[in-house]
Amino acid sequence: MSNATIAKEKEQLLDDVRQVLASTEELIDATVDDGSAHSKELRKRLAEKLGTAKIKLRDAEQVVVGKAKEAAKVTDDYVHENPWKSIGIAAGVAFLLGMLVSRR
Repeated sequence: MSNATIAKEKEQLLDDVRQVLASTEELIDATVDDGSAHSKELRKRLAEKLGTAKIKLRDAEQVVVGKAKEAAKVTDDYVHENPWKSIGIAAGVAFLLGMLVSRR
């Protein structure tokens, strides 16, 4: 599995978690009228866990962004250190893509 695929999957996972957190917040807001002691306790615990999840999500996002920047820098350094090799690789990939497209 390539780094790009892994990065896309991580970003999709982060998006999914964001959506779950937003839905959970909506659920908490929707049940605010239920005044039973049990419901109040559940909302309190859920709100605490939601806060913790948001912090962890923020930390995970920072890690993903950091790794993406690091990968971009490594790629940039490689291209600057090996310009002709990079051009050759790009030409080879373009040639293969051209062959694949022309077959269809």
